[in-house]
Amino acid sequence: MDNALKLILLLGEQQEIRLTDAGTHLGVATSTAHRLLAMLTWRGFVRQDPVTKTYGPGPALTTVAFSVLRRMDIPRLAQPILDDLVQSLGETCHLGTLEGDHVRFLAVSEPDVAVRVASRLGRSSPAHCTSTGKVLLAELSDEQLLRLYPSERLTTVTSNSLSSRDQLFAQLAKTRLDGYALNRQESEEGVASVAVPVPVSSGLRLAINASAPIQRLPASKVKRFGRALQDAAARLAESLG
Repeated sequence: MDNALKLILLLGEQQEIRLTDAGTHLGVATSTAHRLLAMLTWRGFVRQDPVTKTYGPGPALTTVAFSVLRRMDIPRLAQPILDDLVQSLGETCHLGTLEGDHVRFLAVSEPDVAVRVASRLGRSSPAHCTSTGKVLLAELSDEQLLRLYPSERLTTVTSNSLSSRDQLFAQLAKTRLDGYALNRQESEEGVASVAVPVPVSSGLRLAINASAPIQRLPASKVKRFGRALQDAAARLAESLG
């Protein structure tokens, strides 16, 4: 049972794994890893790609994850906190979570101004191209990061996106020191953002960000935004218990 749970946790960190990866991760023979994966596949927690033969999260695992999130009603708890942030900062604020090497936005609050960053609610974006993703990646160990990014080359969304793993690791080191992550036109031209993690110990990986047209988020405002976001993240963590 412990090894099966370890495989499920591994699939929470990576979009897909190979049979040899599973055996190495567990420290067991390939035949043992195959039996465990076959059982998880039968129960719907894992699916196998018929072409590549790699394994990924199955429908049962996804259903359980979203069921837990719905029961906790995290977006409802976060909404008034995001609304307060928008009143304070005057910019669009999101709550996001890490899904493998991508980030998904769960809740949003937008300011009542004509020029603003539009909602990303429900969207999934490469984690290394967003402040939300980077601040959550900074919480992972080097081993976890190397599993997520086995290649030195990273996909880019704009000309400002990080294009190498070395660049990403350098930014993550700075993020750990600063306590917040930055995105300057890395996910969308003309957009900047700041994000901080929500300090929960339940295993959830959540972060809050503020996004603005780049001219409204100069370097001189970053620390003020960071402090406001950290206060909001602490409030949400307290609400989540």
